[in-house]
Amino acid sequence: MRQTMFYLSSWARCCACLVIIISHFSFLISHSASAQTRQHWRDSLEVLNAKIGRDPNNLDLHLLKAEANINLEQWDYALAEYGKILHVDEKNLAALYFRAFVHTQQHHLDLARVDYESFLRLQPGHFEARLGLAHVLQKMGRKSDTTDELNRLVQMFPDSADAYAARAAFETEQKLYDIALYDWDEAIRRKPLNEGYVVSKADILITLLRMDEARRELNAAIKRGIPRYALKEWLDKCKKK
Repeated sequence: MRQTMFYLSSWARCCACLVIIISHFSFLISHSASAQTRQHWRDSLEVLNAKIGRDPNNLDLHLLKAEANINLEQWDYALAEYGKILHVDEKNLAALYFRAFVHTQQHHLDLARVDYESFLRLQPGHFEARLGLAHVLQKMGRKSDTTDELNRLVQMFPDSADAYAARAAFETEQKLYDIALYDWDEAIRRKPLNEGYVVSKADILITLLRMDEARRELNAAIKRGIPRYALKEWLDKCKKK
């Protein structure tokens, strides 16, 4: 059994790894693309059910079926599949990781936390699982634990812009603006063309009425290669106040 298989589509994988949602952005899926994808997963599910009927003990097939269930947002069915897998193989990494994701979707936060922690005992250096745990702790309102987990993430992955951005987004939500600005700077230094990082920093500066600094940050980003139109909303905010 290949314990490290992660079968989910790019959409589900992004959702599983998404920890801190910065209020300026959302992930959009067009209706036509979504419909096409759902049909694909319905077809896959039909085939997988037939295969499982012939080979009910094949854990790989149950993982694939859970993948289809997740992409169809059939959370209870996905949980049932992961439960079957973990009953046989309690250290199955894929089942632990994605069951934690499903529990999060269903707001079973205590259960999600337990699964992420079980996963991390087996794979302590897994970036996305630590992000997932931090997300769950945040949703549970455990601010101190969230801070500790995000600090640990930055310590373990000091070259990761995403680690700094996750911590910065949480700090921004807590209105800890000074330390959030530092972390946005660190994220921007590692990914200078990420417009989300730039506007998040600019938004704090605008909130603090530091318009000249915000304008300089935005203009510097344009010089680095970020399109002006992508930053227009924040440039306009600098002019209004």
